[in-house]
Amino acid sequence: MWLWTLRDIAIIGIGALLSVFIISQTGSFALLVVTAAFAFLTIRLDAHSILDFIIYAVKFFMIEPQYYEWRQESE
Repeated sequence: MWLWTLRDIAIIGIGALLSVFIISQTGSFALLVVTAAFAFLTIRLDAHSILDFIIYAVKFFMIEPQYYEWRQESE
């Protein structure tokens, strides 16, 4: 139904407001680019987003240790 959750809309809104303020004061578009990237990565389709997939992949490959047990079957 919605493309973003309420939390994501709040983060995008705050990021957009801060981006406009920073652009008017310094002329830097860095925060606007970060906010736009976050908005793109958090679009939800079928209850999943690209950001969720990236977080799951980082947890699986880098953060949570994997345990493997090798056994040789006796004959």
